[in-house]
Amino acid sequence: MKINASGFLRPVIQHAISVESDAAIKHLCPGIHLEHAAQVQNKHPIWGPLVNVRTGFAQDAEIQHLGSSGGVISALAVYLLESGKVDFVAQTAVSKTAPLVNVLQKSFTREDVLHAAGSRYAPSSPLENIRELFQSGQTFAFIGKPCDVAGLQAYIAKNPQYKHQIKYMISFMCAGVPSIHGSKEVIAKMGADINQLVSFRYRGDGWPGKARAVQADGQSFEMDYNSSWGNILGKQIQFRCKLCADGTGEFADIVCADAWYGKDGYPDFAEREGRSLLLTRTEAGEHLINEAIHAASIQVSPLDVGEISKMQPYQVNRKKVVLGRVLAAGLAHRYFIQYKNMGLVVASLATDPVTWFRHAWGTFKRVKGEVQ
Repeated sequence: MKINASGFLRPVIQHAISVESDAAIKHLCPGIHLEHAAQVQNKHPIWGPLVNVRTGFAQDAEIQHLGSSGGVISALAVYLLESGKVDFVAQTAVSKTAPLVNVLQKSFTREDVLHAAGSRYAPSSPLENIRELFQSGQTFAFIGKPCDVAGLQAYIAKNPQYKHQIKYMISFMCAGVPSIHGSKEVIAKMGADINQLVSFRYRGDGWPGKARAVQADGQSFEMDYNSSWGNILGKQIQFRCKLCADGTGEFADIVCADAWYGKDGYPDFAEREGRSLLLTRTEAGEHLINEAIHAASIQVSPLDVGEISKMQPYQVNRKKVVLGRVLAAGLAHRYFIQYKNMGLVVASLATDPVTWFRHAWGTFKRVKGEVQ
């Protein structure tokens, strides 16, 4: 996987791909094929499979502060390690030598998890060396983007001999992957020198927390979340993410997100104590949450499913219009993404036709222009 001219990770073909491998890629890649089983219990038309809905935060104040929201994912990772439920946690972290590069980290300790805490709004490919994780023979939990988890689920279904090694799959709600050029723009607008950079955080150290760059000379620069994500990073999301039917991690055991407080119908990004939205999608995930509560790793409160849309309006709107975007992109490109049992027809009917067709037409024009 290499960063291309547009600032996104893309595969580089190093040798001829067999017909069998090509067929496997087309079946396993979540960018091409995404499918729920025909019968999925407790499946919400917008939010996917649901066992329970809560808000919560890490009981450990340091974890809560460093995490992007309430630190629940990091708290769960620490609990899994310290309780001995897994040998390690596979998660994305910043490279220790390149402040803008994401790498797959095998976390064995609390310190490892804290190093990986916080959002990484840049390209990542945590499944790039997935076979090495299985070849270790150890058990682990996997934390990744919704597409990472969906791809891993498909891989396990194809290679069931590895299933016993992955104890839990944990995800977070994703609005899309920004180009690495967005990160560089944030740093430049902060006034920092990218050539002197020794560390860079997109969020954390509070909720939502500020982007923060530190130079070798000790100078530090900050930018608030609304400016960094809202004005720069969020506008440089790769186009494929706009066709995603699973921004909410429907294939994970547990999903977390920002449990934003509302203000005039929109999320309020004022600094507060961190709070995570917490969805369990499987009985295994629900059992883990109950154990973590009992062990005082996290503190939770019940939440009505109707409240999720107030905290994550972007995810609601995207799910409602994505079918129109996908159909339009398929007509323009003459290749259709295969989505099955994702609830897209029901979601489409929940929005007004004008909005649905406006998104479809905009997508058609963009893709048609790129194809030509």
